[in-house]
Amino acid sequence: MIVAEILVLVVEIYLVVGILFGIVFVTRGVQTIDHAAEGTGWGFRLIILPGVAAFWPLLLGRWIRRAQPGEERNAHRDRARGDRP
Repeated sequence: MIVAEILVLVVEIYLVVGILFGIVFVTRGVQTIDHAAEGTGWGFRLIILPGVAAFWPLLLGRWIRRAQPGEERNAHRDRARGDRP
């Protein structure tokens, strides 16, 4: 019984921290790591809030490093750049 209570407490703390981080991130941080989000409205920010709350540790790390999203790599893009497999 105590293990279940501890597990529920850990999940609750994770979610509360995630929601608090999400509110700050969608208002200030999203455009820092993704320039495509600049100028987006509150509708977009509300849509991404649940995902931000769930993945807050990953997004916090990217926000701290000011990391830009990676470029997708696939055979078509490699070929267009002249890269050979």
